[in-house]
Amino acid sequence: MSTTQSERLRELLEPLVGSQGLDLEEIAVDSVGRKRVLRVVVDSDSGADLDQIADVSRALSAKLDETDAMGEGEYTLEVGTPGAERELTEHRHYVRATDRLVKFQLTEGGELVARILKADEDGLDVEVPGVKGRKPTARHLAFEDVAKARVQVEFNRKNKNEEEA
Repeated sequence: MSTTQSERLRELLEPLVGSQGLDLEEIAVDSVGRKRVLRVVVDSDSGADLDQIADVSRALSAKLDETDAMGEGEYTLEVGTPGAERELTEHRHYVRATDRLVKFQLTEGGELVARILKADEDGLDVEVPGVKGRKPTARHLAFEDVAKARVQVEFNRKNKNEEEA
């Protein structure tokens, strides 16, 4: 997808997504055989439920039908939320990932797996899980020390109510 088309689509769709109380996270146009697929990823601080996804999908579809942003050919519109192991690229992504386990690629090299406790303008307060009976340790990461960050899926984590019991 050309930068120009990407920018045009973002300019066209972002206000509609915002009016639904969501953030436009990603736009991608892919060719699948002779068909094109427009994938739109949306999210919010509280997540997005199926009703919100359906509402924004209808609004985007109507807007795209009344413009020539996708050109003349057929395309399929797919609207969804970021995956479970989403990459964190914006400050708001880190805020939304508070209390989640994240794998960090550090700019100095190496990696760190830690739970985000707090995200502010300066960086992140994280908790590095203890290993082999050791207690977890607290650490502060400046954003400039993070090259890449991705949320990790946790299958065995107890929720706070279970931990307090």
